[in-house]
Amino acid sequence: MARYVFITGGVVSSLGKGLASAALGALLQARGFTVRLRKLDPYLNVDPGTMSPFEHGEVFVTDDGAETDLDLGHYERFTGVSARATDSVSSGRIYSTVLEKERRGDYLGKTIQVIPHVTNEIKDFLRIGEDEVDFMLCEIGGTVGDIEGLPFFEAIRQFAHEKPKGECILMHLTLLPYLAASGELKTKPTQHSVKELQSIGLAPDVLVCRSEHPIPEREREKIALFCNVRKEHVVAAYDLKTIYEAPLAYHREGLDQAVLDAFGISPAPRPNLDRWTDVMDRLENAEGEVRVAIVGKYTQLEDAYKSIAEALTHGGMANRVKVRADWLDAEIFEREDPAPWLERYHAILVPGGFGERGTEGKIKAAQFAREHGVPYLGICLGMQMAVIEAARNKAGLVTAGSEEFDHEAGVRRFEPVVYHLKEWIQGNHVVARKVEDDKGGTMRLGAYTANLKAGSRVAEVYGAGQIEERHRHRYEVDVKYREKLEGAGLCFSGMSPDGRLPEIVEWADHPWFIGVQFHPELKSKPFAPHPLFADFVRAAVETSRLV
Repeated sequence: MARYVFITGGVVSSLGKGLASAALGALLQARGFTVRLRKLDPYLNVDPGTMSPFEHGEVFVTDDGAETDLDLGHYERFTGVSARATDSVSSGRIYSTVLEKERRGDYLGKTIQVIPHVTNEIKDFLRIGEDEVDFMLCEIGGTVGDIEGLPFFEAIRQFAHEKPKGECILMHLTLLPYLAASGELKTKPTQHSVKELQSIGLAPDVLVCRSEHPIPEREREKIALFCNVRKEHVVAAYDLKTIYEAPLAYHREGLDQAVLDAFGISPAPRPNLDRWTDVMDRLENAEGEVRVAIVGKYTQLEDAYKSIAEALTHGGMANRVKVRADWLDAEIFEREDPAPWLERYHAILVPGGFGERGTEGKIKAAQFAREHGVPYLGICLGMQMAVIEAARNKAGLVTAGSEEFDHEAGVRRFEPVVYHLKEWIQGNHVVARKVEDDKGGTMRLGAYTANLKAGSRVAEVYGAGQIEERHRHRYEVDVKYREKLEGAGLCFSGMSPDGRLPEIVEWADHPWFIGVQFHPELKSKPFAPHPLFADFVRAAVETSRLV
């Protein structure tokens, strides 16, 4: 039966609860324990799938097709444990489930209330898979005191009360601001945050205090005294040069030991931190630098492409080089010649996205990479734009485009080389979709198999003839154009098992040009870089030697 660690935050948001949770999971693994991490988000959206990237950052997709918070990406990257749909839940999904049960009559006509019906639903979610791992780490989104988070806090209070003593602890993250005028770290915000927790029946067992300065012993003792926490359970969280330093940094500060002490696990197994020592060695002792241009449409917020940024870092680690990624707005290339912008880069990556804005700029980026022999990786929409570029400039289909853009405009402007995917095979059944369907959760989501063409570059990169990757899209390259495009030199090197859906394209006569319909960045980890990103960076290194 799992022990539970509930991770909450106070004072301000963005303190790093997700990173602290992921680092703790990695440290518990290093001591030989099995872990699973979960995110409970108080917002009323059913999931982040229809939320703007500017509003919420990227949407992380699991193998079983759930659209989740980007923190699940941190969890996977740090622990290597594949997330599931049952590892992410929002208030919206909880309330939707409760209301569906009420409509079916499952509550036998009772008055539906936050307590017990909503809190019971949250507790049922927490219990899923509790017999599979040693530790279940559950992060509560937002900060203590947020009105929408109160049902979650009440649920974990009840849950801990119902469990045998010693099976649940609370880890609380707070801010220790530094006042330069007085030269002091101020503990009062942390005290007030803990007081807020105590007012709803919760008390922290471990305090993680975010600070820009070392915490003096006197302040640590003061926090312990006023927050009713053991002094050795007041853990400092300092700013780091890289997120991958977090496991080692938190271990130095004693986080994993504090958690094990709170559970009464003694003697604690010694940790093996070789994995993270190697990660840091590769980051700190890079033997060169490559420059990669990311031509996207959500470039104002790096979190919109969080997994891509991390996967590029992992690819650099695999090659012992530093990857400097610059974010370029694709709309610029709709007004200006891309050459002066792109010629100084060793590689070009065009990521996914939705809608027509910026797509002509992405097409020009793909054309520049093809014509100038620059390594190119197109992901999802980035693959589709590369196919449209090939259709227009190599296969003679000058009006080639996507049905997505015609659908937005309401008129037929393009020959739909990319079309709205109306049905596909998932497992042993057919999934059907219509353009007018609801947007949320209706895409081709999750892990699907692709067969690779023998002798192709991707088959060489993967070292396999069949792969499984995660998808998130509702538009697809139309296979009926395959013969014409392959006649122009574009190789369809990866296909769905039924041969109907193109998964990968590449230019065989190009140093490195690959477009993939799926999202390889979602499966990359610092200690196991995704092979596509590792080889993409390798190709960039080769280009840098020629410049």
